[in-house]
Amino acid sequence: MTTSARRCRPALLAMFLCLGVAARTAVAIDIRRDDVKGFIDEISEKDSIPKRQLKKLLEAARTQPAIIEAMDRPAEKAKPWFEYRPIFLTERRIKEGTDFWLAHRQELDQASVKSGVAPEYIAAIVGVETYYGRMTGSYRVLDALATLAFDYPPRAKFFRDELEQFILLARDTGLDPLAVKGSYAGAMGAPQFMPSNYRRFAVDANADGHIDLWNSWWDVCASVGNYLKEHGWNAGEPVLSEATVEADKIADLDGHKLALADTVDALKAKGVNFDSSVPADAPVMLIAADEAAGIRWRVGYNNFYVITRYNHSALYAMAVYELAAAVKQRILLHDASANEAPPDQAPRLKIEP
Repeated sequence: MTTSARRCRPALLAMFLCLGVAARTAVAIDIRRDDVKGFIDEISEKDSIPKRQLKKLLEAARTQPAIIEAMDRPAEKAKPWFEYRPIFLTERRIKEGTDFWLAHRQELDQASVKSGVAPEYIAAIVGVETYYGRMTGSYRVLDALATLAFDYPPRAKFFRDELEQFILLARDTGLDPLAVKGSYAGAMGAPQFMPSNYRRFAVDANADGHIDLWNSWWDVCASVGNYLKEHGWNAGEPVLSEATVEADKIADLDGHKLALADTVDALKAKGVNFDSSVPADAPVMLIAADEAAGIRWRVGYNNFYVITRYNHSALYAMAVYELAAAVKQRILLHDASANEAPPDQAPRLKIEP
């Protein structure tokens, strides 16, 4: 290699790096594009929103390449269970879940009574989704939805529908569409509701005239409970059971289908052994969880499937299940300890309505 070539390499490298950065820079949505114009025309006519308002709003949107990258590598698809689990089942998350339950016991109890969903599952979902409301997302929801609606062909239809729902949500609730922040997929608030779910399932639990999924834990807890209830949660029923499989039956089984495709009796007839408190004809699914040492077999019930309606992943539902169990155990220990303490030493927790 010549001396001049060596001198050129740093300059060329810097140029390519700059080009890479430029390629990843957010740019304005072009409202002259046929697909964007078609969206504006459709929503204007369908929802009686002036075209000029829609154009002004979408002109302010920025397409974010980082959002598309994130969509292509979700943890639920990229990691096996033994790598996914440690993300959510940490001592810190369990401790903070316990603290969250103690601080918001009234809200959790009220939501549980009205929905039939045990409080530990409401707490666990908020814990998995946003670390109990601390990490609600840094992307503008408008940017996230516009990026995926117009620059992510695999799911463009879904995200155009969500963009429409977000526009309607902002119109109907007074949310500033240019200021609301959420996840890279456009999910919002402590429970990470997509706009359509916000409009359909969110609850004004404290009856203050508006629904706040960022700051009102009454609304957050009630909305999570209502979401699960509306998707078919059966109060008092189990979520998951551990199982074993007869060795000569393993080759005939598939534990990766996210569907209640068997019944308790049918699964047992296939060589799956597990204890169950539900009727023999109750629908179930077999789950093959990839551990470092091999497959861990589990059986999911109706309520497990309902959790996957929140996030269509068995890994997600298992993380919620295990976090819920861990936090509930800490609460039981806390309550037992508090009940044993002398009256003048018992902890006092102030809970604001």
